[in-house]
Order: sequence, then structure tokens, then C-alpha cells
Amino acid sequence: MADWRELQTLLIELLGSKNVYFQPPSGYLMSYPAIVFTRKTPNRRFAGDSVYFRLSCYEVTVIDPSPDGLIANKVEQLPYCAHDRHFKKDNLNHDTFTLYF
Repeated sequence: MADWRELQTLLIELLGSKNVYFQPPSGYLMSYPAIVFTRKTPNRRFAGDSVYFRLSCYEVTVIDPSPDGLIANKVEQLPYCAHDRHFKKDNLNHDTFTLYF
């Protein structure tokens, strides 16, 4: 099971900049393009009243002024990653993904 810091390092390499934020506080000023990720409920398997398998889950949001989605395409290529939705807000394109890491 990997740590969120390892995921942050991977996303920084993928983005090509340090504009990767883990659970930023509300109102935090970001530079774009950026990737924001937060924890979600992990995938767990039970047997004999105990957990025998656990995989961390994250919601990853790519925020990009460009509508072409090049960064989103890179994120989507990660193993155990699924695109959830795309929306536009404040003239920025947002693509959200569920990523098991």
C-alpha cells in the first residue's frame, strides 16, 4: 500500500510542475494547470471478520485552462484509474478520476 506522498510525486512527474495539491484548504490560491487529489473510501476485502486486502482510493481532479485534455489523458492512463466526469467552472476545465493507488 503506497503513501499519498508517493502518489503526489508521481503526479508531479506526470504534470511536469509542482502544481499538485493534496487536500488543499478552501480558498487556497493555486497555479494552473494543476492536479488536486483527496482521499476517498478505500477498497477493502473481508474474511473471517478481518480485513485481508486494502487499497487506498483517491479522487484526482485535473484543472486546466486548456480544453484539449492532454494532462487528463495522461492521468487516465494510470493503472486502476477511471474517468468520472468533466465539467467547466470559472473558465477552467475540470476532469475528475477515481484512482486506486
